[in-house]
Amino acid sequence: KSMGGLNDSVVSEFVLLGLSTSWGTKVFLMLTFSLFYVGIILGNLFIVFLVIADSHLHSPMYFLLANLSLIDVSFSTVTVPKMISDLLSEYKVISFQSCMTQTCFIHVMGAAELVLLIAMAFDRYIAICKPLHYLNIMSPKRCVSFVVIGWVTGVVHAMSQFAFVINLPFCGPNTIDSFYCDFPRIIKLACTDGAKFEFVVAANSGFMTAGTFFLLIISYVFILATVWKRSAGDLSKALVTLSAHITVVVLFFTPCVFLYVWPFPTSSIDKYLFIVDFAITPALNPIIYTLRNKDIKIAVQRLSKRRFSKNF
Repeated sequence: KSMGGLNDSVVSEFVLLGLSTSWGTKVFLMLTFSLFYVGIILGNLFIVFLVIADSHLHSPMYFLLANLSLIDVSFSTVTVPKMISDLLSEYKVISFQSCMTQTCFIHVMGAAELVLLIAMAFDRYIAICKPLHYLNIMSPKRCVSFVVIGWVTGVVHAMSQFAFVINLPFCGPNTIDSFYCDFPRIIKLACTDGAKFEFVVAANSGFMTAGTFFLLIISYVFILATVWKRSAGDLSKALVTLSAHITVVVLFFTPCVFLYVWPFPTSSIDKYLFIVDFAITPALNPIIYTLRNKDIKIAVQRLSKRRFSKNF
């Protein structure tokens, strides 16, 4: 049936309006995003490599962190390279199929990342509040199941929206005021009244975003309350540990809340907000998690010593 849906559509491609019209800004943005993208790839893959290579990092927390890094690499790869190449091209076109594929991937990765962030908050909660049971509760099996649940959630979440959108008729206009495709923007272009579809997407993505954000905030409050009961001295230490996680969460969720929880995108500010999710957060994640992290610093030192001793 979905192929029928594709054939009914007169629109075979969408035109992306992109980020800017002035040549100077385009060049600046292209250089900036290229740097960001290189940083995302190198920073995140380095974390994955370090976690695999260093046996001291074979723990639940770093297993989840390595998976977060892999998702971040995929998440930005789905959007950033196209955004960079589009900045220099006059006519930014994406085929109907590519547009749908990009949207699905964004939602698969996005939902998988939400589940991982919850898993990481849970991991910190157990480590801080139930340290004696930590290894029991955060067993390898449980860690793997968190990752699997993340990907399954992502696929179900993306496909449930895709099933609605793929059958909509598109007869023009076909311009999307953004640098990437997403369900809310595609539905806006359908020839039927998209209100009920908008509701489905807002309910689906909006509920997931708001629900996850709420869960994470509750988990932080719980952790800090538990620590505070024990001793005020430990509170500052817990705050330092959590501050990295909270920073990432706030950065990641702000654009999502604006696009999915609020009524559908009306302003062009939304597209700039999503630069945070696709380029800035994935670039900052490795920095936030490593600068504050003693284990990773020591692992890097061990790695460089090993390299150094091999060379001599």
